[in-house]
Amino acid sequence: MTLERWMATLFALGSACFLVGPFPGYVQLVGATADAATFFVGSILFTLGGALQTRLAIPHRHDAAGRAALWAAAIQSAGTLFFNVSTFRALHTALSAPSYNRLVWRPDALGSICFLVSGLIAYGASPRRGWRPVQGFAGWWQPAVNLAGCVFFGISAVAGYVVPSKGSMIDLAAANWNTALGAVCFLACALGGLTSKTNGRRRASPPPPSPGRPGVTSA
Repeated sequence: MTLERWMATLFALGSACFLVGPFPGYVQLVGATADAATFFVGSILFTLGGALQTRLAIPHRHDAAGRAALWAAAIQSAGTLFFNVSTFRALHTALSAPSYNRLVWRPDALGSICFLVSGLIAYGASPRRGWRPVQGFAGWWQPAVNLAGCVFFGISAVAGYVVPSKGSMIDLAAANWNTALGAVCFLACALGGLTSKTNGRRRASPPPPSPGRPGVTSA
């Protein structure tokens, strides 16, 4: 497979982990430890996909679109590293506290900020008429859907905030649902890269990066 397809595959698999992980039925089926491991594996897959995305953007850094693609990919990759740390901590908690049955993981603040900044850069550099994406080319919808996924992860981070004085979550259900919705958006972008008929060929006006698609090459 091409590097683009490897990248899209890694993002798709990672997104699938974050999609199933928040559902109560899944954690009840596999247990808190396996659920935490699902999030951790998903974060590693995201990191590998982000590394490939950054690698694919580097050769095109000399033009405006390429610089935007590189910045978006690099910042998103930094966010995945924060998720590596937070998901590992969640896994450690599940292993050390078998009775732990609350929120296994939710996007942390720093990782969510990185994702949101990356999504804004990608969307800002995408072909648009005002705030509306320009249609007419493969993947035209991906920057907007990617940004929506970043917003959902940010909402999840806020909803999953632990109130120190009470030791309780602000809204457990909101944290879970927004994590899953964000994962759906990222999965859609990754699958869009995998199913693109223009894989391996350059476009005249490609969209900037989103999970599953580098900004200057087709996925």
